[in-house]
Amino acid sequence: MKRQKILFIGSNSFSGSNFIKYFLKNNYIVKGVSRSEEAQVPFLAYKNFGKNQKNPQIENFSFHKIDLNKDITKLVSIIDEFQPSYIINLAAQGMVAESWLNPKHWYQTNIVSQVELHDELRKRKFIKKYLHVSTPEVYGSTDNGFIKENYNFSPTTPYAVSRAACDLHLLSFQKAYDFPVVFTRAANVYGAGQQLYRIIPRTILSARFNKKMELHGGGTSQRSFIHIDDVAEATHQILLNAKPGSSWHISTRNTITIKNLVKKICEICNVNFNSIVNISGERLGKDQSYLLDSESLRKEFDWEDNIKLEEGIKSTIKWIDENSIYFEKVSWDYKHKL
Repeated sequence: MKRQKILFIGSNSFSGSNFIKYFLKNNYIVKGVSRSEEAQVPFLAYKNFGKNQKNPQIENFSFHKIDLNKDITKLVSIIDEFQPSYIINLAAQGMVAESWLNPKHWYQTNIVSQVELHDELRKRKFIKKYLHVSTPEVYGSTDNGFIKENYNFSPTTPYAVSRAACDLHLLSFQKAYDFPVVFTRAANVYGAGQQLYRIIPRTILSARFNKKMELHGGGTSQRSFIHIDDVAEATHQILLNAKPGSSWHISTRNTITIKNLVKKICEICNVNFNSIVNISGERLGKDQSYLLDSESLRKEFDWEDNIKLEEGIKSTIKWIDENSIYFEKVSWDYKHKL
């Protein structure tokens, strides 16, 4: 059977790196593009799996350094040469709080450059499916419980506005040009290899190195946390089988406050909560909850999330411990890239 080709935009991201690992294991020929050089090995899941033995799958992967804001023509040329059946786009200017500081950077990357790219991709008939990884933030705070995929957009930050605008733009292309786009919105994704400023690795690092961390707003906001391996499996099912124009929620059915999450990690690490946590003011535009109803995904594709939160936290702790010498020397904070 001929192996399928798939291209990832934003391959250096946490989800991108883990998706690549998943698709390599499933015998795809994979190409990744990202605006930075390949990340350090602790953050590249596709280089970590099988690192203690020969890893033949990695031979089916190639990488190109591409900046969407500067290199659209080069990216389109690579796509035309590779001719992938599938494209998964994870590229976006992230970080909610920082989007207030330089909103034009978020709009440039998440809307203007994306529109330029999509206007080229819609002309490529070899693309069977284009999966756009969106975000629950387009809905704003889901204060009335779990919401379905048809819930109205109500973004509250420049980041969220930029993502919602791109989603609406893509829907217009699907209707006008039959562009085969599908959307995914996942709950709070976590696991080994995640950026160190994210709440789970940041808490583990604080516990391991006995350094204080900020808990904004006292950690009262409510979230669902889902392991990246469960997200990768769902994404594969959606990519192959979902109808163009459809949107899908990928989430657990469980919720936890950020404060209780931090307490749980402290208990597992045998560290006193108050010894590493400083309570600080809430961030501008912070939504209280993102609760996604994933019943459509479960019923349509017989999907279930299999990795429990405590199990996933312990595997993330193992990753931190295995790379502790490296993590002790690098910054744990977010660094804004233009």
